[in-house]
Amino acid sequence: MAKNHAPRFLAIVDDARKNIEECAVDDVKTRLDNGEELLLIDVREESEFANAHIPGAKHLGKGIIERDIEKEVPETDTEMILYCGGGYRSALAADNLRKMGYTKAISMDGGFRGWKEAGLPTES
Repeated sequence: MAKNHAPRFLAIVDDARKNIEECAVDDVKTRLDNGEELLLIDVREESEFANAHIPGAKHLGKGIIERDIEKEVPETDTEMILYCGGGYRSALAADNLRKMGYTKAISMDGGFRGWKEAGLPTES
């Protein structure tokens, strides 16, 4: 799913992935189907979020999540599942949150693209 991302960008994503937990789109769907209330955080750009997102997701874009997370999620042991378009930006955001002490910031591999490709519901 690497599209045509630049090699240095992919290198920092690969490095971040060594330090974080990731989950699959199917894992998130299963947990939601089982009635779990998940804190889903969309780290894409505001325009991407406005166009469509996973139902119930909260928007904290990659450009501001580190600045605003403590106000939005004060407890550092709160589980949160981050997603972006394909799982790259969310991996970087999860790594930064881990560095800030958030122990359960999980990146959804495949991101919103994987969610849509699986035919799962979205909202605008």
